[in-house]
Amino acid sequence: MKKAIAFMFLGLFLIGSFPAVTSACSCAELPTAEEEMERSEAIFSGKVIEIKEKKVNGYMTKSVLFELTNTWKGVDESQVIITTGQGGGDCGFRFIEGQEYLVYAKESDMYGAKSLTTTMCDRTNRLRALQDDLELLGAGETPTEKADFSSSNQNPNPFYLWIAGALAVVALGTFLFMKRIKK
Repeated sequence: MKKAIAFMFLGLFLIGSFPAVTSACSCAELPTAEEEMERSEAIFSGKVIEIKEKKVNGYMTKSVLFELTNTWKGVDESQVIITTGQGGGDCGFRFIEGQEYLVYAKESDMYGAKSLTTTMCDRTNRLRALQDDLELLGAGETPTEKADFSSSNQNPNPFYLWIAGALAVVALGTFLFMKRIKK
């Protein structure tokens, strides 16, 4: 009986000593508008026109496509894609299609490949909620380069084209083989 209790305590000790994989987001307080302007690599306002979810390294992330109305820093295109998490523990910002936002973004690989990202710890928010920031930023500029990143205008993924081609070749080969066997 003593051995069983000793093994039970040893098992609990070993299980408790392994670190658990967790993710949590904690923002002490948002930076001031001046601090955010200094540390951001891109600042723009625009409307969310598409949100796509994708899985990266086992975690769900979102690619958010914006149609820009004004730009202050880091982007010249009429559209830009921002990467963020799902919200909550992964620090992702919860964007809503059709809403307008003032976005503060940085280049980061936090959500997979290096891209412009924003989190709930940045000052990014709905445009109407950041009127003081807009006064501080000034008029901004209209994007100068026309871009269209919407999914309806993107070329198909070449990987899928290769798979489709390979399947077509296998199907044709099988058909010819079966035809030859029947003769």
